[in-house]
Amino acid sequence: MQDPRAFLVSLFDAAVEAANPDHCLRCFLPDVPRGRTIVVGAGKGAAQLARALESQWPGTLEGAVVTRYGYGTACDHIEVMEASHPVPDDAGLRASARMLDLVGNLTPDDLVIALVCGGGSALLPAPPEGFDLDDEITLNEALLKSGAPISAMNAIRKQFSRIKGGRLAAAAYPAKVVSLVVSDIPGDDAALVSSGPTIPNASTPDDALAIVDRYRIELPARIIEHLRSTKPAPLPDDPVFQRNTVNVVASAKVSLEAAAAASATKGIPAVILSDSLEGEAREAGAFHAALAREIESNGRPFERPVVLLSGGETTVTVKGNGKGGRNTEFLLSLALGIASTKDIHVLAADTDGIDGSEDNAGAFVDSGTLDRMLCRGIQAESYLVCNDAWTAFAAVSDLFVCGPTGTNVNDFRAILVS
Repeated sequence: MQDPRAFLVSLFDAAVEAANPDHCLRCFLPDVPRGRTIVVGAGKGAAQLARALESQWPGTLEGAVVTRYGYGTACDHIEVMEASHPVPDDAGLRASARMLDLVGNLTPDDLVIALVCGGGSALLPAPPEGFDLDDEITLNEALLKSGAPISAMNAIRKQFSRIKGGRLAAAAYPAKVVSLVVSDIPGDDAALVSSGPTIPNASTPDDALAIVDRYRIELPARIIEHLRSTKPAPLPDDPVFQRNTVNVVASAKVSLEAAAAASATKGIPAVILSDSLEGEAREAGAFHAALAREIESNGRPFERPVVLLSGGETTVTVKGNGKGGRNTEFLLSLALGIASTKDIHVLAADTDGIDGSEDNAGAFVDSGTLDRMLCRGIQAESYLVCNDAWTAFAAVSDLFVCGPTGTNVNDFRAILVS
């Protein structure tokens, strides 16, 4: 293959296109109600979902969605707000207040359409009574450093909120709420996407406390005390949710299948290892490296050429003070494992276009990555220890920057053994 990187990017593009709201919303739209149609939403692809909904909705509608700074897009009838991600800010507080205001005083004839995708947990801060934005920031930063999976983090967030854990839908009662969800959660539990503002689940404050203990998450005593004494988020059997419906309109599973099909059209078979991979990013990188080496050296468990695809969301337990995200950490670990190979090329990237806090979606790795880093004075092992993978890849111009994609079906990993 003359240009492995272009090939890998084409698979990423196929995965993102499969989650394009212009394609995936249409068959999930509810009937037009007798009353008003109110749109609320949050996430890094919420503006694009809103624009697609406007173009496809046969009636009148109004509402607002919130997305990350720089991720907005123009809509005619739906207000697009922007706020900070991954650490909440005052704009997010205003967005939460706007959502709750929009769904107040509705009737049984009204319809609320909730557009929910990954990133909404940070974009919809609404701390409980007696707490403020600083408390929510403290909680968020502790969760991001903990190494806990996203499902566990969101189980805690929903117990420390006036809007998450189904509370936004409860506030809309007696209107019907239809949630259209782009899932970035391994296993596609829609109630955990963006901490489920319109979708309840059965987890309790006791479950949240158990997660805090399991992952040794350091939280202020007053937040711990809140989790011990708070009333649980509403449960799924609460009558206020009886008329509501939930549809997952896009997911990693569908996107990976699209990437596999795109690979096959170019004559290279693809294997989907998992659409819900979790665990420490560096450990996942080491495992994928070992698998790729086995294929290259011994033709097992798959013959080459082959593309290994996986999705899901790994985690990073932050111990250093470097720059990076879970995909670059995964890749730096993988690069260490394929240093002695010849024909392995890798792309790992977040399908929303941002890995961590920088402007890259991910990065590229091949058999010569470590040599290029050494020429720049980069010892990969040291940078991995410091959680500074972004700096290592930036030094050799191997970052993958694609900009906002308008969707979010979690991480995309493609390994070509040619």
